Amino acid sequence: MDPGRTVRGVTEHTADRAVIVKRVDEGTATTDEIEQLAQSAGYHPVATITQTRTEDPAFHVGEGKADEIARCVAATDAGIVIFDNQLGPYQTFNLGNKLPEGAEILDRFRLILEIFGQRATTRPAQLQVELAELRYELPRAEAKASLAKREERPGFMGLGEYDESRERDIKARISRIRDELDSVQDDAKRRRETRRESGFDLVALAGYTNAGKSTLLRRLAVDHAVEENAEKHPDLPETAASEDRLFTTLETTTRRADIDRRDVLVTDTVGFISSLPHWLVESFRSTLDSVYRADLVLLVVDVSESVDAIHEKLVTAHDTLSERNEAPILTVLNKTDLIDDADLDRKRAALSALAPDPVAVSARTGDGVAALTDAIDDRLPDLVEERIVVPLSDDSMSVISWIHDNAHVTDVEYGEQAVVEFEAKPATIERARSKVQSLPAPGSV
Repeated sequence: MDPGRTVRGVTEHTADRAVIVKRVDEGTATTDEIEQLAQSAGYHPVATITQTRTEDPAFHVGEGKADEIARCVAATDAGIVIFDNQLGPYQTFNLGNKLPEGAEILDRFRLILEIFGQRATTRPAQLQVELAELRYELPRAEAKASLAKREERPGFMGLGEYDESRERDIKARISRIRDELDSVQDDAKRRRETRRESGFDLVALAGYTNAGKSTLLRRLAVDHAVEENAEKHPDLPETAASEDRLFTTLETTTRRADIDRRDVLVTDTVGFISSLPHWLVESFRSTLDSVYRADLVLLVVDVSESVDAIHEKLVTAHDTLSERNEAPILTVLNKTDLIDDADLDRKRAALSALAPDPVAVSARTGDGVAALTDAIDDRLPDLVEERIVVPLSDDSMSVISWIHDNAHVTDVEYGEQAVVEFEAKPATIERARSKVQSLPAPGSV
């Protein structure tokens, strides 16, 4: 959409019709991402208005542009104005006074929180959304209380009574949610350790929203039925759906993948998005912990985008991951079906500093996925070769069966004893040895 241009022929309800606004300090404002976000939330952009200027403390945009926005809302019968910026309470109030009666205002972060709220279906996700909303609201409550006190009017600017008790209530709720999320995180940590002890390597999918992570997870998954793993891992949810909209995946989704000699669990997580403040990223710490605690991170990017866009997203993603991530990062250039080979080679060369030895795939068609599984196998921690002698007894087969389930068995010889040769992670080898040592001696009762 061009700045200020109205889209005709849209028949959605007034409340769903949105005017998109973006202000930048310099350069040219682009609105593609905020339009996608608005559509993901269920809104229908009918016009866009942009401005290049320094921020106005009263209206964010200039007052003349605020008047233009109000006229556009009236002309398009829009019910909401969505700013691809962060607005202060005073700016929101002043802009609201300009708009036709009934029209609402959302800034970028309130829109993102609304999308998160729509996607949250599990208790941990709902807690993370509530925490993000409270952390968003707290400085506004403090600002409104300060303004009200200064003006000696509890309801200053028509924003309701925001006093110290309101601030205390928000802080208390934040503390309670953090405690509950810490408990959830402890449970998740125990599950991860149980999986590792069972011989699983943990691989996390990271990257910007709409890069194709959920589609790639479905391509890597051994199957799409949960029942196969229900007994061993009852915490595994359904495989993530693949849809062309932002934030389809909010909760983490884990599936077993077929990676040659290994048992691998791949986890899809919420997608990154540009210009997220630290408080919002931190609110989803328990979700991102699946990335931070993985054995390998697959950083998925949409290679059909421009080199500049991919470069910017890679920089932001690496900055986010570098805070606590210790696992190696393998960049996956996804959506190769949307570009030709020459364009792929050009982008691969241009991004080599940030993405050395990337793997190019099309999760949609499956092209390149075999090379990706080989690369995953190469970059995961090395397996150790082991040879264990298992005394034959009534309980021996249960131990040998356990080794088959949790390691890559290369040979088994049966005689007076069973000799099992296999490859596994060191922790799995230690557990196998412990199980053999706990077997009763042959002939004992």
